[in-house]
Amino acid sequence: MPDQQGTTGRQRLRAAMSRPSRGQAVVGVLLAVVGFAAVTQVRSTEVDDTYAGYREQDLIDVINGLAGTTQRAQAEIARLEATRRDLQSSTDARQAALAQEKSRSDTLGILAGLVPVTGPGIRITIKEVDAPVDIDSMLDTIQELRAAGAESMQINGKVRIIAQSAFEQGPGGVGIVVDGTLLSAPYVIDVIGEPHTLTGGMTFLQGPKSQFEQDGQTVEITELSSLDIESVREPVQPQYAQPDPGQ
Repeated sequence: MPDQQGTTGRQRLRAAMSRPSRGQAVVGVLLAVVGFAAVTQVRSTEVDDTYAGYREQDLIDVINGLAGTTQRAQAEIARLEATRRDLQSSTDARQAALAQEKSRSDTLGILAGLVPVTGPGIRITIKEVDAPVDIDSMLDTIQELRAAGAESMQINGKVRIIAQSAFEQGPGGVGIVVDGTLLSAPYVIDVIGEPHTLTGGMTFLQGPKSQFEQDGQTVEITELSSLDIESVREPVQPQYAQPDPGQ
């Protein structure tokens, strides 16, 4: 009887292995997956543990190598930052030089009468009542205004007054010729500068205003917070003067 039961058990095991049921197949697949995952985890741990088998000297060499790499990176960062500062400084210097040259060009353009200008100043209106305006009185007025700080002047809205301006008496003593342009009374002189100072340059004792009134003209001076001078001059090419190559 025992032999028959043992034979029957072995037969059942053999039959189960040769013809597994659906449940047994599922359990077998799950066991295979779990085993594969366990082997993969062990291998991954062994691979990731890169320095586990290193000697102390090997670890020191690795750390020194990392330190050297860090120092080289920091040196490169410092070099790049220095280059950036140099470029920024060069750019700032270039912009400052350009701004200075532009300011200088604008100033020369104003003094030469090449550009319209605007600013505070005074308007002087000279009317002939008993006698025509004498050219010497007009020249004295222009000089006094320059001495009082006039930065720009024009007469009758037509002629821009500059350092090289020439004044002549008009034909038959009528009118004044300024730089080839005949002007007639009333003469309106627009002047840009500090209004109060310019007015003082006209009204001091025995100054231009007093001289005009003694000669038979009337003078009206108006201080303005904003004055436009729109007449301009054509640039003149020097005939004799040349830039000094040594400067």
